[in-house]
Amino acid sequence: MGIFKSTLSAVRKGLGRTRDTMAAPLGSLLRGKQLDDAAVDEIETILLRADVGVSTTSSIISELRAAVKDGNLKRGEDAIDFLRVHLRDQFGDTDRSLANATTSPTVVLVAGVNGVGKTTSVAKITWSLMQEGRSVLVAAADTYRAAAVEQLGIWSERLGFDLVKGQDGADPAAVTYDATEAAVARGADVLLVDTAGRMHTEKGLMRQLNKIQSVIRKLIPDAPHEVLLVLDATQGQNALAQAKAFQETIDLTGIMLAKLDGTARGGIVLAIHDALDIPVKLVGLGERPEDIEPFDPDAFTQALFEE
Repeated sequence: MGIFKSTLSAVRKGLGRTRDTMAAPLGSLLRGKQLDDAAVDEIETILLRADVGVSTTSSIISELRAAVKDGNLKRGEDAIDFLRVHLRDQFGDTDRSLANATTSPTVVLVAGVNGVGKTTSVAKITWSLMQEGRSVLVAAADTYRAAAVEQLGIWSERLGFDLVKGQDGADPAAVTYDATEAAVARGADVLLVDTAGRMHTEKGLMRQLNKIQSVIRKLIPDAPHEVLLVLDATQGQNALAQAKAFQETIDLTGIMLAKLDGTARGGIVLAIHDALDIPVKLVGLGERPEDIEPFDPDAFTQALFEE
């Protein structure tokens, strides 16, 4: 699904706080300086402080030390170029586009714990798809939290998308089934399902998520075509724990990383990629509907190293 193009200026703005904890210190440490062991130690500290992750940082620092020892890297500027290239290479060339079913509707299931920005992210994704001319139906299946249904209702009126909802406390699977029926009947291009916000430690609620997938498949056997997990970038390593628990319950296909503009540890994108092998597909960079971007490793690393 060709969801909107990444805008470097938006990514650059959204990574401002991370850049302050990474690019600026690296520049002060390295520009115009010669590389030595002490400088490499400090580089390691800066990467860890930006939440790049222990595994990724250790791998890159090992290669950097070897290159310095062999005399292949001598100047601080060489190290910055080395880091930019090697951090980008960590992402590989994974396809990060959203799924697009051969027969409509494409069903996108959105999961996540309470407070990560899941419902707002659903509205942002809906808005972006609508900008492409797609018809979108949203299922308000977060029925355990009345505020979530109310919030989606406000977004529905504001942005002009159709919403299927049940009574407060209704069975989320039943709401999802009704929405799937409606999406098929109306010929919608996309069905977005906002699932009940749940803690990843609540096994009963996690089973409910499996039930939601099952009722969708009664009407659309190959659905959901995309299962996105919304994580809060400001939660750092705790977001990884959430993702691992969800990964044990449902077949995640991608990550939506919300609130990336609100953290000084944007390196968490790398830590997530390394630990989960699930692509970060979308990032939230603000409060407005349009403050969402497809994750582009090239734009990310370019913006990350600008001073």
